[in-house]
Amino acid sequence: MGKVLVFVEQRNNVVKKASYEAVTAAKKFGEVEAVCTGANVEGLDALAGYGATKVTHLKSADFENYTPSGYAKAFADYAKDSGAEVVLFSNTAMGKDLAPRVAVKLNAGLAVDVVSFNGDGVEATAVRPVYAGKALVEVKVNSAVKVYTLRPNTFAAETDGSKGDVNVVEVSDVDLGSKVVEIKKSEGKLDVAEADVIVSGGRGLKGPEHFNLVEALADSLGAAVGASRAVVDAGWRPHSEQVGQTGKTVSPSLYVAVGISGAIQHLAGMRSSKYIVAINKDKDAPIFQVADYGIVADAFEILPELTNEIKKIKAE
Repeated sequence: MGKVLVFVEQRNNVVKKASYEAVTAAKKFGEVEAVCTGANVEGLDALAGYGATKVTHLKSADFENYTPSGYAKAFADYAKDSGAEVVLFSNTAMGKDLAPRVAVKLNAGLAVDVVSFNGDGVEATAVRPVYAGKALVEVKVNSAVKVYTLRPNTFAAETDGSKGDVNVVEVSDVDLGSKVVEIKKSEGKLDVAEADVIVSGGRGLKGPEHFNLVEALADSLGAAVGASRAVVDAGWRPHSEQVGQTGKTVSPSLYVAVGISGAIQHLAGMRSSKYIVAINKDKDAPIFQVADYGIVADAFEILPELTNEIKKIKAE
C-alpha cells in the first residue's frame, strides 16, 4: 500500500461534494492525505471521517480564488515533498484543468474520468468509459507517480462522522502567472452536478422561450434545471447546465428528461440516476430505453398539468 494525496476542491471556502467522494475512493490505495489549497476553507476537519489519516491546508491569501499556475505549483511541490505515489483529483472543471498541470510537474502518467478501479494499492488499474460511454477500458499507469481524475457522482462518499486535526502550511512563494480577480455566479440556481432532483430540457422544446415550462416544473420540485448539448450549442441555455459527456455527469435521485431524444452522449452523463422520467411525444425515442417511467405526450401540454398537480400535492 502506498502514499496517496487527494486534491480537495473548494468553492467560496467550502469543500465540494466530489472531494468527499475522492477521499473515500482513495482508501483502496493506502494511507490517504487530503490536501486543500485555499485561503480560509471551512470544514476541512470533517475529511477525517471520510478516510483521510491526515488533512493539510496549503494556505495563502492569494488562493482565495482559483489560479491554475499558483494551485499547480503549490500542490505539486507538496506532493513531491510528501513522497506521494498516487494523486487523485475530481474530474470537475477545476480538476480537469489542474490535474494535467500537476502530472507534468510530477513526471506522472495521467488517467482521466475514472469510474472504478480494479485491485488495491498503487498497482490498481483504472477503468474509464470510451466511445461516449458505450464501452469501458482498463488503464494501467506505469509511471512512478500516478495521477487520476475521478468522475463525480460515481464513487460513494462515506463518513463515520469523525473529525481530525488540520495541518496548516502557509504558502509564501505563490506563482501567480494568472489571477482570478472576480467570480460572478447566478444567484438562486442549484448546480446540476450536486442537485438531488434535476429537470432537463432538450431540443423538443423548440426554442428558449419555452424553457419557462421546465423552470416552473423544476421550481415545483425544488430541482435544478439541466439541458442537453443541442440546446446549449444552440445558445438557449448556459453551458453550466449541460448534462452529458461534454457537460456534467449527474447522479440524482430523480432525473426528468423533457423533449430529449436520448443520444448516447447525453445518456453517458445521467444514466446512473436513481429514477429517470422521460417526457417525449416520440414513443420510439431512445430515452425510453433507460427511463423508469415514460410519458408519451406533448411537453407543452403535459408540463403545465404536471407542475400544477405537484403544487397541489405540496399545498396539502
